[in-house]
Amino acid sequence: MKRQRLYQIFCATLDDEDDRRYTGLYDMSPMSMPTVAECIFCDVQRKDDRPILARTRSFFAVNDKYPVNVGHALVIPYRHVGRLRDLTVEEFAELRDILETVQDKLAAQNAEGFNIGVNEGEVAGQTVPHLHIHVIPRYRGDVESPRGGIRNLKAALVEY
Repeated sequence: MKRQRLYQIFCATLDDEDDRRYTGLYDMSPMSMPTVAECIFCDVQRKDDRPILARTRSFFAVNDKYPVNVGHALVIPYRHVGRLRDLTVEEFAELRDILETVQDKLAAQNAEGFNIGVNEGEVAGQTVPHLHIHVIPRYRGDVESPRGGIRNLKAALVEY
């Protein structure tokens, strides 16, 4: 039986004033090892001009650069992981909290429903190997028949 090699890595994130605000040790598979220099979502944390819609200790939310609907947001972990299953139990609990916060903010802007989704792996459509959760607000009349949810998702607002 082939055993998967695990690595332990020390992670720290910085707040807006460049003060260390969280550190931790994580056991990680090679797929989830940080590749900060190569990752656009790691770069978003440092130098993107999009406003932060919501933030927790482990996640932040920004508007998607290629929205499929008005208000389309991405929830992204600060820690570079590739899949949902790479999150710690604590991070998974925080994910629920930030998803609720983002939905509340979008509902205040008249969103009536949401498609929330994750693409894991290239064959599933993941184009950035850093976990990110799509929160797509839905509005009455944005598609002719919303039955079936994402099976009938509308055309993108911006070419991808």
